[in-house]
Amino acid sequence: MSKHIYIYSPSSAIRDKAAFRRGVARLKALGYEVEIDEAALAVHQRFAGDDATRLAAIGRAAASGADIALIARGGYGLTRILDAIPYKAVAKAIQRGTEFVGLSDFTALQCALFAKTGAVTWAGPAVGEDFGAEGGADDIMEACFDDLASGQGEGTGWRMPVRDAGLKVKPVHDATLWGGNLCVLASLLGTPYFPVVEKGVLFIEDTNEHPYRIERMLDQLRMAGVLARQRAIVFGQFTGMRKVPGYDRGFGFVAVVDRLRAMLKVPVLTGLPFGHVPTKVLLPVGAKVELAAEGRDVFMVWGHRHGGHDHDHSHGHAH
Repeated sequence: MSKHIYIYSPSSAIRDKAAFRRGVARLKALGYEVEIDEAALAVHQRFAGDDATRLAAIGRAAASGADIALIARGGYGLTRILDAIPYKAVAKAIQRGTEFVGLSDFTALQCALFAKTGAVTWAGPAVGEDFGAEGGADDIMEACFDDLASGQGEGTGWRMPVRDAGLKVKPVHDATLWGGNLCVLASLLGTPYFPVVEKGVLFIEDTNEHPYRIERMLDQLRMAGVLARQRAIVFGQFTGMRKVPGYDRGFGFVAVVDRLRAMLKVPVLTGLPFGHVPTKVLLPVGAKVELAAEGRDVFMVWGHRHGGHDHDHSHGHAH
């Protein structure tokens, strides 16, 4: 039986309609049954419809009974409606077997939902930029998505850059995986929508942020005590970074990571294939994971978590 995917737009308006159409066509070509939300192409200011329209779309995604609820695109739009999202309905949909997938602005909903209900969602692709990529969708991303759809995905692995080959990382057991877009994450600090995770594995990514802005957001999390409470910090991809010529003088991403390592006892890993890049894995936000590193090779495993949703996992967050 083909898996049913419900596509909705909770954030920014779809500007690149051709990419959206390519994405939908690609999902159909892969054998998925695709249902598009009635307001998916709505536009209000910069948003995919006004706040009420997008809230209703989230409600319809939760009520769809689909195997996967997939965002059309990220952008900006979820933070401003976090006070009104039907968290219980979304958590119930997840219990019934609908997997919610997205990235970037979707981090706001993922964190809020986990903080409020303990429900697990997936950091993963969006329709337009991933399935609708101009050069065709990425093979690894599609394989990871298929693993989720078929209930096969149980972990991921990657190689860190050569400069991190000597990093000593103690194996991490039974730690909550959480995180997402750094900018969105930092904006939730001090709100009821920021998950309180002790001894977790925090992963972060961002795009079009200058190194000093990345450092400032990391310092905000560090000074709030968030980073020191984790078992590991994992950097995904930071793309579109622009140093100011002649001004930054060697202050780049590497300098930011090195300083963070010097200030934290927690291991800081890099190279996770996730972020605003074509090759991205899918990551269960709020699930328990095991993490191990050997030389440059990192392995992260969450085991089998399809169907009835391992309930020990889904309420494993501390308040």
